[in-house]
Amino acid sequence: MASEGTYYVPEQSKLPIFCAAAMGVMAFGAASWVIEGGDPFIFLCGLALMTVVMWQWWSLVIDENMQGLADEQLKHSYVLGMLWFIFSEVMFFAAFFGALFYVRFFVNAWIGGEASFGMFDNTPTDAAVANNELLWTGYERQWPVMETPDQAVNGESALFKGPDRSMSLPLWEYPVSQWLSKLYTLLPWLPLWNTVILLTSSFTVHVAHNGLKAGDRAVFLRYLGITVMLGFLFLGLQVAEYYEAYAHYGLTLESGIYGTTFFMLTGFHGAHVTLGTVMLLIQLVRGMKGQFSQDDQFGFEAASWYWHFVDVVWLGLFLVVYIFG
Repeated sequence: MASEGTYYVPEQSKLPIFCAAAMGVMAFGAASWVIEGGDPFIFLCGLALMTVVMWQWWSLVIDENMQGLADEQLKHSYVLGMLWFIFSEVMFFAAFFGALFYVRFFVNAWIGGEASFGMFDNTPTDAAVANNELLWTGYERQWPVMETPDQAVNGESALFKGPDRSMSLPLWEYPVSQWLSKLYTLLPWLPLWNTVILLTSSFTVHVAHNGLKAGDRAVFLRYLGITVMLGFLFLGLQVAEYYEAYAHYGLTLESGIYGTTFFMLTGFHGAHVTLGTVMLLIQLVRGMKGQFSQDDQFGFEAASWYWHFVDVVWLGLFLVVYIFG
């Protein structure tokens, strides 16, 4: 342990190396699990290693702060680090939203025989028509893709078949004139309830934050506990939604580009909700132990920032994937 001026410099640690190794094992295990349909054992081993590393790392940082070793300059570096982390997550989801946009408005138009700029000009070009007639005969541009190009060409022998039903807003199934009389169809629609849950959780975590800043620990713990419960409720409903998609809608990872993009976007968001819920749960336990004060609460603030970010991403998903999907 060394100190230079007023800035605390921790001892050298092997934790970053173990963290990088855990991430590598998780990535390899996840890819093998999804692509090859294998056993999730490797992924779970990486996840277990990552959990141990994060527990040790966060415990070390918390202990240093409780000992008064973290000065204002170091705390400022924590803030910058969290902001850069959230920015990297923004770029992460921007890439997936971009992939959905590109596939939906460009690739889907090209193989459907429409113009190269399918979103802006649907006038067929000779190249687009030839592409459709020679490679994807019979496929017509549509979204969600209920009949894949593979089905259009190969029929029942197609390897990739579209879903039986999409996850879009149920009201789209009826004429606009019937929407008011069909509002009851939204009651069992899980994405709507998940949206209500996340918006409510964003409010409760804000109330908890205000309670902590005001020195009211009872309000802080009560509303943070509610936020954690809402996070787990969201995850439970998403599991139910996935079961419904696989068991009743025929919507899977292998049901064409619609299934792939749906599970890619909602699945990664679900993983982030899981991480955010665990982070808030840890802050709840710390709060119950008497940690945090009105002027020293960065651990909770960082988790709440991340939670608000997760909520904003869900609103984008709700609009793009469910409402206009």
